[in-house]
Amino acid sequence: MRIASKVDTNQPAIVQTFRQLGARVQVLSFVGKGFPDLLICYRGTLALVEVKDGAKSASRRQLTPDEQAWHAEWDDAPLYIVASVDEAAKLLNEWDD
Repeated sequence: MRIASKVDTNQPAIVQTFRQLGARVQVLSFVGKGFPDLLICYRGTLALVEVKDGAKSASRRQLTPDEQAWHAEWDDAPLYIVASVDEAAKLLNEWDD
């Protein structure tokens, strides 16, 4: 039996922000097992994004053990952690520079 993965409450707003700023977004949070929540493509650059809920305390935004393991194994992949729509916009703005 598959255990449903949790989706952070701010994920839809972050996805919408990425899209409004011109990024393509593929939601992957259903994959689970530590795999990042989003694949984004912006101006030819692909990256994986782990969404954390910025409204939660820092301790509740920690990577899960599965996420930690995945990040460690894929440490050479373009992978970002985003906790707010402002951080999503900042990420794409940094790519514009």
